Amino acid sequence: VLVVVEGTLYVGFVTSNPADPNVKNKLFTKTLKPGDVFVFPEGLIHFQFNVGKNNAVVFAGLSSQNPGVITIANAVFGSDPPINPDVLTKAFQVEANVIKYLQGQFWWNID
Repeated sequence: VLVVVEGTLYVGFVTSNPADPNVKNKLFTKTLKPGDVFVFPEGLIHFQFNVGKNNAVVFAGLSSQNPGVITIANAVFGSDPPINPDVLTKAFQVEANVIKYLQGQFWWNID
């Protein structure tokens, strides 16, 4: 759950793996202002982006004392050993040089 105290945030999440194969993953978004509350469903990819002109202040509550964090870019592009670039090229639908560039960046462990 996210509670906005100051600023303006654009937030959202994407559904994944719908039971019906004809249904696509759906993006849900909202622009939040001070006093707004937003709940992200557990386990779904989500984001928060400050769209205001000033810093944003929020309180975040997690559903566990030890919820863990999955940093997608670090996990995908900074794995050891690296994921085969052919797999990532197809998955992200970009040129191989983009994947090789991303895998060559400094990815750190946030634990």
